[in-house]
Amino acid sequence: MIRKAMASIAAALALATPALAQDKPADAKLSLTRLDCGTVRVNRLNAFSDTQAYTGQSRDLTVGCYLIRHGDQLMLWDVGLPGALKGAAFDTDDDMSATLRKSLVEQLAELGIKPEDIDVVGISHFHFDHIGQLPDFPAAKLHIGKRDWDLVSQSEPPGFVDPKPFAHWISGGGTVEPVARDKDIFGDGRVVMLDMPGHTPGHHTLLVRLAGMGPVLLSGDQAHFQENYDSNGVPEFNTDRAQTLASFDRFKALAKNLGATVIIQHESRDVAKLPPFPKAAE
Repeated sequence: MIRKAMASIAAALALATPALAQDKPADAKLSLTRLDCGTVRVNRLNAFSDTQAYTGQSRDLTVGCYLIRHGDQLMLWDVGLPGALKGAAFDTDDDMSATLRKSLVEQLAELGIKPEDIDVVGISHFHFDHIGQLPDFPAAKLHIGKRDWDLVSQSEPPGFVDPKPFAHWISGGGTVEPVARDKDIFGDGRVVMLDMPGHTPGHHTLLVRLAGMGPVLLSGDQAHFQENYDSNGVPEFNTDRAQTLASFDRFKALAKNLGATVIIQHESRDVAKLPPFPKAAE
């Protein structure tokens, strides 16, 4: 019985260890570039607190997307608001409204990159401001949390899930890898999707280990702004409160133990933690 238990633990470690380990040569040059994927105006900030922490408050949330160069491979992390929102006006009546200044395709063109050059798209979760321009990258391999993918790809998705941006991959036209736990994207421990459920069932964050800047943790929607991060705030629309709090524990422990720079993707004050476009952190 003891031997079987030890074998089970060893098997689990074999699965889990490679994602965060960095024991392979870091030969491929790695860089991280922030792309501007729009702005969400939140007229009822209490939507981001199930304890009513922000009564009467409003806030603009920036929408960050990220280009990762790993040697000759290109990856996008999150793909922002839908292109149809380019130039849209904010709505003062709705809880939230959004606008986009420039599309991902336009920004990538400034870097000499075509949509078909993108090898991988990693999605933190299925909300509209993280998947909006996904159809523009049909040649890319899609990485998304398995529990999110299960909801998106079922024959009748729940009403809070929009499967349309995923249609190409759902139909089998594109390659998808549902990520059940952590995922070492390039196999050298330097770009790792981290399983952080709670905001959605399959929500992930991203660890990028840069040679010069050091480890960077991209938050997905683990938190939406600094005060929300500091207080372990749980939006009222998160799918699981207990999982959200457990993911906060893991995220913050990783940030501390790795000495990582934390970038809250919706926090305008965190934009300056990376070089301004078109420059990249290395």
